[in-house]
Amino acid sequence: MRVIAGSAKRIQLVTPEGLNTRPTTDRIKETLFNMIQDYLLDARFLDLFSGSGAIGIEAISRGAKEAVLVENNNAALSAISTNLEKTGLEEKAQVLSMDYLGALKVLEGRKETFDVIFMDPPYDQSFEMKVLEYLSASDMLHEDTLIIFEASLKTDIEYTKSLGYELYKIKEYKTNKHVFLKWKGKE
Repeated sequence: MRVIAGSAKRIQLVTPEGLNTRPTTDRIKETLFNMIQDYLLDARFLDLFSGSGAIGIEAISRGAKEAVLVENNNAALSAISTNLEKTGLEEKAQVLSMDYLGALKVLEGRKETFDVIFMDPPYDQSFEMKVLEYLSASDMLHEDTLIIFEASLKTDIEYTKSLGYELYKIKEYKTNKHVFLKWKGKE
């Protein structure tokens, strides 16, 4: 696994050992970032369920002003630290060593907003729904915030409209999908 493009292009990244994380393949990461490149310049990027930090690091490498990486697994946190050091992007990254809900509460308490929010939670456990519910009741989104989550192909997303999100795009792969949402607000 490596950084695909930008200031840290071609730098090899480490991944945590074990089955607790599913590193996004270089090919899928490249497809994802080609689709969101226009949103990255000077963006504030939130990477929930960060794993190795590869997605947040790729965002910074491609022009995001800052990335907040949220992870609570010690092996993954170690990988994030190593990867930020290897890429020299520590100054533009903030790592929150806590679960996603605790991190969202901290960020909301700081009155932080984000231009792009990415999450890759464990599949089929409704974490993405819990995050979207929380975000819809917070002030962390603005009208141009792009939210992307990775999920299994069978994950139902019909509920997103009732929370105030507009389906922007779905990109399906062999075993999973990326769902792209825009915040529209509750009617």
